[in-house]
Amino acid sequence: MDEGCRRRSILPRTHLASLTVLIATLLFEVRVSLTGAADPGFLEFIPAIVVIAFLENRWSGVAATLVMAAAGLGARGVMNGHAVADDWVRAVLLLLSGGMISFLFDRSRRSLRAALDVKLAAVEAAESRYRRAFERADMGFATANDTGELLQSNRSLCAMLGYPEGELAGRQIDALVHQDDRDLFTKSLAGLSVETPSFSSEMRMIRKDGSTLWTRLLLSWSAPDAVPLDSLFVVVDDITTRRSAREALVAQKEWLDLALSAGRLGTWRIDYDDQVVSGSSQFWEILGLPPAALRPLDALSDIVHQADWGKLASPPRKRHFAASYDVEIRIKRPGGQIRWIALRGREESHGGRNQRIGIAADLTARRQTTLLRAAARKQERLMLEQRHRFSNLFAVIIAIVKMIKAPDGNVAEFKNMLVERIRALESTHRLLTDSADASPTIRELVLQELRPFSQAGKTSVTGPEIKISSGAAESFAMIVHELATNSIKHGVLGHAQGKVKVRWTIVSGGTGDEIEFDWIETGGRPTAPIKRQGFGSMVLGTDGTPIVGHSSKLEMGEDGLRYSLRLSPNEIQD
Repeated sequence: MDEGCRRRSILPRTHLASLTVLIATLLFEVRVSLTGAADPGFLEFIPAIVVIAFLENRWSGVAATLVMAAAGLGARGVMNGHAVADDWVRAVLLLLSGGMISFLFDRSRRSLRAALDVKLAAVEAAESRYRRAFERADMGFATANDTGELLQSNRSLCAMLGYPEGELAGRQIDALVHQDDRDLFTKSLAGLSVETPSFSSEMRMIRKDGSTLWTRLLLSWSAPDAVPLDSLFVVVDDITTRRSAREALVAQKEWLDLALSAGRLGTWRIDYDDQVVSGSSQFWEILGLPPAALRPLDALSDIVHQADWGKLASPPRKRHFAASYDVEIRIKRPGGQIRWIALRGREESHGGRNQRIGIAADLTARRQTTLLRAAARKQERLMLEQRHRFSNLFAVIIAIVKMIKAPDGNVAEFKNMLVERIRALESTHRLLTDSADASPTIRELVLQELRPFSQAGKTSVTGPEIKISSGAAESFAMIVHELATNSIKHGVLGHAQGKVKVRWTIVSGGTGDEIEFDWIETGGRPTAPIKRQGFGSMVLGTDGTPIVGHSSKLEMGEDGLRYSLRLSPNEIQD
């Protein structure tokens, strides 16, 4: 109890200093008064008033001023016997000055204290926000000393490592780091300095249950000039999921690269704003160019075929972004070889930039294989056609032999007639063989029979180009041959003034469009009507049933013979 009273009786240091200044000033005033050298202006009290006003409040300053004024008046009254009017004026001025000084210092003190309170409030608010962010952050935060001992940790770090709140305090950080990464952590912690105040790396950490997680660990040296208790700031970010996704992405890229390499495919990108092309090494190899990070788009115009340059150089239309892009272009290799390249991908606007991206493949070998296969299939069809034709040929020859009869038992004439028909059949087969697709036209078959007379102007052949199948061509050629032979022997081709006009047109029939064929002879001698039905009559179908076609009609006139025939598309096409 006595000790408490003793402590309360002790004056504060500021009061003691003010009292000391006041007493010293008063003693100085007494000493000066006794020597008779007192300052008539009371100026010796001003420094003391300033000191006391600075150390105390305004009322203490005013009280000290009042004491000093009274002491000054008393000293002058003793020295002069009484205080004169000037002394009272000076005392009043001292009181005013002292009061003003006390009030000014008090006002300054209050303003300073108010400003200091604002600063302290701001610091406390910032510290509060920091604490709130520290505690509520999704990432792990902690403070540690310079040896790596954890002092404080937030909830996220505790939950991340599987520890209850507060249990991490006092643990060494390196004890939480995986043993394979511990050496790196120890060296990094020891290497923190003014030059390298922070360190960040991906490390594995150990949870309380012994499981491992991948984290990005950041150590920051917070006070390089002095080392306080919590000189290290620790940030821990759980990147296990991101790392797994990144590893999966790397694996997928490796598989994609393997697939592109196995498929001999290259990846490319064309930026039409910068007019540059980038691509993988396989892409440049496909183009026959050395690898490069970027090439101007115009540089490819030297190797891309002129007819295909527009497919590559024309930018995508703005309304068709994200549309597919699939073209085939030809390029010329340095050796002059032409290669077919397929560019497949999409058009896109990335960051407002017009681009195309995709893959490239060399189609040259595939195209060559396709052409070879097509040629082989065509050759196979021709061989099958030839086999079928020769099979039918024997049947046709046998039918010709059966239809031709020896006139009056004349074997020699029978032989000549048979040879003549077989030669006509041979000419037709030669024409079929020379035809690229084994399907000659009606014009070719007619001109073949009338060729000896066409130069003399005795023939006129008109009609559209209509192909006729090989089977029908043989029969139709026999009809034309019989007409020509008959005209030579009995008709206008055996007469100097005779002419033959052959025409065919497409007309509408009962079952659709048909071909109407006409053989018209003019300028010859009158032709006697056919009395005997022989081979030629059967071929021409004088009874209305020719060997190919239908509605055949044979007329004998004074000016010559007229023959007509109708052919339907299904009768002359395979």
